[in-house]
Amino acid sequence: MKLNPLASGLNERLETAAPEVAEMLSPMGRGLYFPKGILSQSAEATEKASRYNATIGIATEDSQAMHLSTMARYIECLSPDETFPYAPAGGVQSLRALWSEKQRRENSNMQGKAVGLPIVTSAITHGLGLVGDLFVGPSDRILLPDKLWGNYRLTYEVRYGATIGTFPFFSGSCFNIAGFKEALAREAAAHSKLVIILNFPNNPTGYMPTVEESREIVSSLLATADSGTKLVVICDDAYFGLFYHLGGESSKESLFGELVGRHQNLFSIRLDGATKELFAWGLRCGFLTLGPGDRNSAEEVIDVLDAKLRGAIRSGVSNSPLLSQTLVERCLTDLESIKERDDKIEILRERAERVNLSARSSRFSDSWEVYPFNSGYFMCLKIKGVSAETVRRYLLDRYQTGLIATAEYDLRVAFSCLELEEIEPLFELIDRSVRDLT
Repeated sequence: MKLNPLASGLNERLETAAPEVAEMLSPMGRGLYFPKGILSQSAEATEKASRYNATIGIATEDSQAMHLSTMARYIECLSPDETFPYAPAGGVQSLRALWSEKQRRENSNMQGKAVGLPIVTSAITHGLGLVGDLFVGPSDRILLPDKLWGNYRLTYEVRYGATIGTFPFFSGSCFNIAGFKEALAREAAAHSKLVIILNFPNNPTGYMPTVEESREIVSSLLATADSGTKLVVICDDAYFGLFYHLGGESSKESLFGELVGRHQNLFSIRLDGATKELFAWGLRCGFLTLGPGDRNSAEEVIDVLDAKLRGAIRSGVSNSPLLSQTLVERCLTDLESIKERDDKIEILRERAERVNLSARSSRFSDSWEVYPFNSGYFMCLKIKGVSAETVRRYLLDRYQTGLIATAEYDLRVAFSCLELEEIEPLFELIDRSVRDLT
């Protein structure tokens, strides 16, 4: 495929500033660029055309965006210009800055690090796809723990043609550091480039590593990068901030901040968003933050990849909804909303503690083992004597109870949608079903 001159120019800049990152790009990533067409001209007009602006394809009325009043009444507290126009491809600039401030406030390990201004995505799944556009092609290998969100396979194996390798997530009650190191060494010996997904707190298990486990993970990645393998590390932080510290203190910071600026062969990307953190699933407002490994070339690398990502967004969904971004921005600057968020997290903590107590009751020990969990929305049971899918179907058909079978013997429980008084009866039903089936 012949590259557009704009893409070629971006690639040349990247090869000059950071040849290691240039080699990480997928074929699509090399071909991406942000067009100098209607959008860039409109952006210029927004800055300078104070008299007439006849560029962007919307209608206006009375010096504001034309709109239906019947629709506007549902969002009466917002002005039409905060709701109805297109948003920029990379997202509303003020929201991007606010989210960046939030990230640094909640992650001391990001202080002083050269990272990109978060790019607004249509939630985290869209962000995963954008990472795929830039860095994943049919010849690429992706490393994940065996306790994984199934959509990773659909995204990277089906859409991008990559292959996924896994390692056992747990060793006893801890993250399997030895297994992770062994898998890294094995995959690095066979591939010059690896894509690694670190999803903490983990879906489906709800596990967040300890501070020491986090250090070991980072050390392993740096050693692999130092050996010459190029690493693209995706930190999927969808459930960030939902930390309950069950059974001991877990880390409270993203691994992203520990990886930025550490090695030229390691490029990190953080995916997070309002979806889970602000309990706003339907708004589909996520963020993608770039973390170059070489601080000397970071500014140029961020500028190039930001343009490519905006091109990917433009050619895919055009832009994320302005209304969602406006609502998230309002929330981030509203002290009452921040307090309400903390109150909701406390409700989830109470549920997690009750689940931990109930699920580990000795009277259920013949039916399952409990995988370690301390965060997020979920926990997992390792069912004994019968497949998780069989139990799931039995629960659904006989007791009208819905759970998710994530592996042959793994049953996921979303305690995020259970009231406190529902928790004990649910585990009793699961236990009864396992006993019936065995």
